[in-house]
Amino acid sequence: MSSQGALAEQFAARYLQQQGLILITQNYRIRAGEIDLIMQDGACLVFVEVRMRGTAQFGGAAGSIDAHKQRRLILAAQHYLASLPRLPPCRFDAVLMEDARGKGLHWLKNAFSA
Repeated sequence: MSSQGALAEQFAARYLQQQGLILITQNYRIRAGEIDLIMQDGACLVFVEVRMRGTAQFGGAAGSIDAHKQRRLILAAQHYLASLPRLPPCRFDAVLMEDARGKGLHWLKNAFSA
């Protein structure tokens, strides 16, 4: 991961914590995929994809979370959930920004579903 990507993830984690979410883990990786942030929002477990794009060209940050990326996120989430004693309610969110300092930040709750 680039240093800008790491800074963007740190910024997103801090932002979501300021919104009341609790950070569970960061950069959860399996062979099939990676989840940038896993957070708790009340009773809900939230899998967060952080995307940074300096331009809206080609769909910008949101457009970069295509069907292939979604499948990889879902596989990683299923792997994580298999380690838990019981399944909590879950959702997939996206934090989109133009730069690592949070310019143009958008938090999309329920960005897609499994």
